[in-house]
Amino acid sequence: MARKGSVNDRPNKWKLFLRRQRWLVRPFAWACVIAVVVAAGTVLLRNAQPGSGIAAVREHIGTLTANAGMRIKDIVIEGRANTPEPILLNALGVNKGDPIIGFSLEQARMRIEKLTWIAHATVERRLPGTIVVALTERRPFAIWQNLGKYTLIDREGQPVTDEEVARFRELPLIVGAGAPEAAQPLLDALTQRPAIQGRVVAAMRISERRWNLRMKNGTDILLPEGHEAEALDRLLILQQETALLDRPLQAIDMRLGDRLVLRPLGGAAGVAPADKPPSVPPTPKKPT
Repeated sequence: MARKGSVNDRPNKWKLFLRRQRWLVRPFAWACVIAVVVAAGTVLLRNAQPGSGIAAVREHIGTLTANAGMRIKDIVIEGRANTPEPILLNALGVNKGDPIIGFSLEQARMRIEKLTWIAHATVERRLPGTIVVALTERRPFAIWQNLGKYTLIDREGQPVTDEEVARFRELPLIVGAGAPEAAQPLLDALTQRPAIQGRVVAAMRISERRWNLRMKNGTDILLPEGHEAEALDRLLILQQETALLDRPLQAIDMRLGDRLVLRPLGGAAGVAPADKPPSVPPTPKKPT
């Protein structure tokens, strides 16, 4: 055993370092405790419900800091295109001059995300006096007509708004029950085939199962269920070879894979094989 006070009894470098830094241990521990308390308090203040005791404390703190000059001087809104600003500010719940500390960022965000135009929002407090609201708005994809009512929908088929729909009249029109949920594949297929898309007035959902296309000349294209893209490709070929879409037809029935059923205006239906150009009456010439 090494004798006390001998060379072998000396502590190593690590123990010597810890002994020398012992005076820092207690302040560091207190700093950690304070940080935890502040973090927990911040979470509680942010999520406190109106009328609760914690909310009252938050409001009191907000009043104290406001008296010290920490008030909202500017509200910056990023990403707003279609959301009405008065409705947005009402959902935010604060105005210029209000205490910048005395409200919940989380509750403000939740109120804003309930607005129909908003897909996602963030609300930030930038001291000493700025609130920043960043928005991701839902993008209108089509106009849905049902039971005489017009509604903007997004790509997922969710309603966006039924106000000021005329501003978006360039969007495709879909009609009927069940149309919003099923519209995306058909409208994307039409976008990829502009020669047909430019002739379409509306896509009508039939029995919530399949689609009819109403063309600008009044012809209805009856598409097969689940095979819309293939039918549109066939229609493109027929248009290139026979100008089918320029003919005076009431309907072009494409629901049968091996044939077309053509319904002339005021006449009986005719059947043509799907792999051959259909025989259709020529477009009548205007009298000179």
